[in-house]
Amino acid sequence: MRHYFHRHQPPHKPHTAALAGLGAMIAIGVTGALSFHAGAPLLIAPFGASSVLLFSVPNSPLSQPANVVGGHLVATGVAIALHMVLPGTWWAAAIAVGAAIALMALLRLIHPPAGADPLLVSRPIRAGRSSSCRWAWGRWRWWRSRRCSTAPPAPPTR
Repeated sequence: MRHYFHRHQPPHKPHTAALAGLGAMIAIGVTGALSFHAGAPLLIAPFGASSVLLFSVPNSPLSQPANVVGGHLVATGVAIALHMVLPGTWWAAAIAVGAAIALMALLRLIHPPAGADPLLVSRPIRAGRSSSCRWAWGRWRWWRSRRCSTAPPAPPTR
């Protein structure tokens, strides 16, 4: 029983642990600020898990830039592709996670937090008209300085 509770990871020095926490706090804080100002949901839970790997064990093969960026891109790409052809059900989410893990392994871009990305893409979204309009308003204000209205857009003139 003692084997299961034994810590296999070497201990961190206190200043190294503090720097890891500070680095993660800054990275998530910058992403959160960008998300707030862009009016788009850029801050997702897998980024917190990625921060644990990036800042606590930076020499791990799973923490290398190719694995972090590539893993998230592969997992999200697989999830979007499968979401286009499968309904947003629990079993479609399970297929997307399995396919994303298999493809990350084949491409040698394994990043464990990226395994959660398909769950974010595959979940059914039940947003009301009000929240959809607010999101669209923020997006258009940021990118094109337009306002959201309840009226349909005017047809293009030739």
